[in-house]
Amino acid sequence: MKGPLGEPGFGRLWVAAFFAESAEWMLQVALPVHLFRTTGSATSTALSIVLGMLPMVLLSPVAGVVADRWDRRLVMTAVSAGQAIVVLPLLSFTGAPVVYVVMAAQAGLAAAFEPARNALVPQLVGVTEVTAANGLMSVNGSVARLAGGWLGGALLGESGLGTVVAGYVAALAAAVLLLLKPFGRKENTPRTTVREPVVRAWVDGLRELARHRRLRPVGAAVVLGSVAQGMFLVLFVVYVLDTLGGSEADAGLLRGVQAIGGLAAGLALATVARRVAPTALLGWGALAMAVLSGVIWNLAAVTTAIGVYAGLFMAVGAPAVLTGAGQLAEVQSIVSPERAGRVLSTVFAMVAAGMSAGALLAGALIPVFGTAALLDVQAGLYLLAGLIVLVARRRSTRERERRSFGGGRKAGPAGLPRPGRAAAGLRR
Repeated sequence: MKGPLGEPGFGRLWVAAFFAESAEWMLQVALPVHLFRTTGSATSTALSIVLGMLPMVLLSPVAGVVADRWDRRLVMTAVSAGQAIVVLPLLSFTGAPVVYVVMAAQAGLAAAFEPARNALVPQLVGVTEVTAANGLMSVNGSVARLAGGWLGGALLGESGLGTVVAGYVAALAAAVLLLLKPFGRKENTPRTTVREPVVRAWVDGLRELARHRRLRPVGAAVVLGSVAQGMFLVLFVVYVLDTLGGSEADAGLLRGVQAIGGLAAGLALATVARRVAPTALLGWGALAMAVLSGVIWNLAAVTTAIGVYAGLFMAVGAPAVLTGAGQLAEVQSIVSPERAGRVLSTVFAMVAAGMSAGALLAGALIPVFGTAALLDVQAGLYLLAGLIVLVARRRSTRERERRSFGGGRKAGPAGLPRPGRAAAGLRR
C-alpha cells in the first residue's frame, strides 16, 4: 500500500492516536459542561479551561527536550498511562476544585504527548509525506472528535461524570497497548543526542523557530487563532446552553459533528491535496473559519434549531483541519529532526497560552459585552490570522520570482542571465 499507511509503524501510531484523542474529547466536552451546569458560572468554566492549558505553557521547555532526548514512543506510552491514573479521583469527587486539579494534571501530561507524536510522524514516513500523514492524523482526529465529543456529552447527561471517566480510562488503555511494541527501524533513526541543560536546549529550539522568516507569519496566525479558540471554548458552552436553549447532549453533538467536515478535509489532504503548500492551507483555512463562524454566531436571531447548527458545525470542521494541518506541516518541513520536539513544544505552548488568554478574556467580558459581540470578535481574529499568512505568502512568492528571473543583475550575452546564476540563487 502506497502512502503513509503503507508504513506499519505509522499505521499503529495512527490507531493509537485515535483512542487517545477520543479519550481527550470525552473530557474536553464533559468537564466544562459539568462545571457550567453545577456552578452556573461562565467564569468557572473559563478557569477550568485555563487550568487545562497553563501546564502546557509552563512545561513546554521540559516537554520539548523530553521528546528529543528519549524514545518518543515510550514517552507517549507513559503519558497515556499517567492520564488514565490521574483522572481516577473524579470517580469519587466531582466538585469544582477536584475538576480543576484533574484538568491541570491531564494538561501537564499532554504537554509531553503532542510534541513526541508530531515529531515522530516525519521520522516514520519521511518529510515528503508529512502533509499526507497529517491529513490522515486529522481523519482519525475528526472521527475521534465525533465519537468522543458525542459520547462525553451523552454519557454525562445520561449517567453522570463517573461513566465518562470509565470510558476515558478504557480508551487510554487501548492506546497504551498499541504503543507498547516498537514501531521498527525507522523509529530508531539516529538523532543528535541532546546533552545541554534542559532550559538551554529549549531556548536553542526557540531560536530556531524565531530565525526562520517563513515561520514568523505562521507564529502570528497561531497566536491569533489560539486566542479565538480559547474564546470559543467558553462562549460555545454559554451559546448552546443559554442562547440556543440546548442540552448537554446537544453541546456534545455540535462539538462532535465538526469531525464530519474534518474527516472530508483530512481525506483530501491525504490524497488530492497532499502537495498543496502548507501556508495556503493555513491562510485560506483561517479565512473560511472566519466566514463560517460569523454566520453561525449571528444566526440565532433567525433560528435556534439544533439541526441547522449541526450542519454548519459539520462545515466548519473542514477549514479547522486544513488550518491545523498547514500549521504543522510548515513547521515539520522546516525544522531539523533533532530539534523537532523542542520547536513543536514551543508552538503548542503558544497555542496553550493563546487559548488561556482567550478563555480568560471571554469569561471576564461576557457580563460586559455579552456573548454575541464576543463571538463576532472571535470570528474576526480568524480573519486577521488568514490575511497575515496569505499576504506574507504573496510577498514570498514575488521575491522568489524576482530571484528566479535575476531581476536587477547583470545579464550575459543576448540579455540572458550569466551561467550559474540560477544555481547560485538556489544556494542562498
